Amino acid sequence: MKVAIVAPPYPLEEAPAPPLGVSYVAAAFEAAGCRVRIIDYIVSRYTPEKLQAELDTFEPDVVGSTSVTMNFPVAADILRTAKRHRPSILTVMGGPHVSFDAERTLETYPEIDLLVMGEGERTIMELVPRLADRSGWSGIRGIAFRGDDTIVITEPRELIDDLDSIPRPARHLLPLSRYRALGFPVSIITSRGCPNACIFCQGRRMVGKKVRYRWVESVMDEIEEILSYGISRINVADDLFTSNKRRVQEVCRQILARGLNFTWSAFARVNTVDRETLELMRDAGCDAVSFGIESGNPEMLRRVRKGITLDQARNAVTLCKEAGIFAHASFMVGLPGESPETLADTRAFAQSLGIAYGYHFLAPFPGTDVREKIEEYDLEILTDDWTRYDANSAIVRTSHLSPEAMEAFVAAFNAEIQEEWEQQVRDYRAGRGLPENNLRVGGHFRMRFTYRLLSEDLIETYGHCSVDHLSENSAVDTLCSRLSDATGFDPVLVRSTIKDFVAAGYLEAVPAVDALEWRWTQNNRVHA
Repeated sequence: MKVAIVAPPYPLEEAPAPPLGVSYVAAAFEAAGCRVRIIDYIVSRYTPEKLQAELDTFEPDVVGSTSVTMNFPVAADILRTAKRHRPSILTVMGGPHVSFDAERTLETYPEIDLLVMGEGERTIMELVPRLADRSGWSGIRGIAFRGDDTIVITEPRELIDDLDSIPRPARHLLPLSRYRALGFPVSIITSRGCPNACIFCQGRRMVGKKVRYRWVESVMDEIEEILSYGISRINVADDLFTSNKRRVQEVCRQILARGLNFTWSAFARVNTVDRETLELMRDAGCDAVSFGIESGNPEMLRRVRKGITLDQARNAVTLCKEAGIFAHASFMVGLPGESPETLADTRAFAQSLGIAYGYHFLAPFPGTDVREKIEEYDLEILTDDWTRYDANSAIVRTSHLSPEAMEAFVAAFNAEIQEEWEQQVRDYRAGRGLPENNLRVGGHFRMRFTYRLLSEDLIETYGHCSVDHLSENSAVDTLCSRLSDATGFDPVLVRSTIKDFVAAGYLEAVPAVDALEWRWTQNNRVHA
């Protein structure tokens, strides 16, 4: 059986990393004996015509996709296109959005045949031998589909106790050279589960309230595998990496014992860090920790069941500074009962921390308490347009605060940041900026250019150099000139970026008839 797994488009602003969920799903299908291909539209352009050509080439029996709420509409449209193009294909979707919005998904998209709900690896292993026999689907837990005259949602599947019993993510199927060019870290999980009960989060229902830990040796083996691709930065994407102090310290000591050389970041709660652990994390390569603080108002924190105090937040930030770890805090705008006063408290508290921080708007996702028990809260949800569930605009109101007021609050903060940024850009272009600022500005423009290369398939469009006896050096010049003209980016930046990609092995010139064809390379490991 051939299975195509689609990674649907994802905005650059959301820092797209190699998709971890897709990689786990692909590995589960491989373990079930399928021939699997990942079709990645995060770092390449999506068009219906391109998808149709991919399907005609691979001829899959199954096309699957995962999604979060924000990119659910485009993921569903991709499966709709696949089904209409090749009606015999079985279309499958999984992920947090459909896990909590199954009935509406199947009603709205008749082209989607089957939903996998919750953790999917065990479900996939059981499902694959029975995919061709719909009569047996009702006996498989954790799925939803259309029966003869109704939508069938089977019994929930239990969570996977032994996370090391499932296959490691199939990163070998991803276009890793493209992700390496973009520069975002690769994500890994060392555990699943979150014991906390924040009303705005899907995590507790998706992966359970009990934290399930992977064997540390298995985590180390996976890190070594990631590093073998030439990747040097990892993000620990656990729901709560620092939930167990002894476990975190064991992970760090194993990194040091194996001599693994990489930098990494992690998410943490302010009430789960201490000096000893942070210093050991630093010694093991951790240079950044992100805290979701959400509000600077104590009553708001209690209302959303965050389970932290402002004193704990201040202490966690101080400990990070003393340990030499970059701390970042995120705050949420539009929580139930939000008012001008609570936002003022949040602004004052965020400023008092003396660290980098940012704001996101509340997005009441399917499966969250704030959505499913909204009658208990001072909150009104204004839209079910899932494309707006990106936390970048206000889609709720409270009795004290309009969406316009919420957006004005964040806009004022962004204006301050933008003014500082524009000055750094002016200094960069004038050659008078501070070295650290110039590095940041140059990296920003390089990333924007790289993302356009990827998301618009510009190498595929402009990479054919049909000149007799063309050398690689002149082919680089030709490619850079075309890309600079096509994108409007500074020719110096374009040339330095492309030359770096060629030197790093992300791009290669493949000989053709009287020509050289530039292509992104495959995922060759840099060492055994």
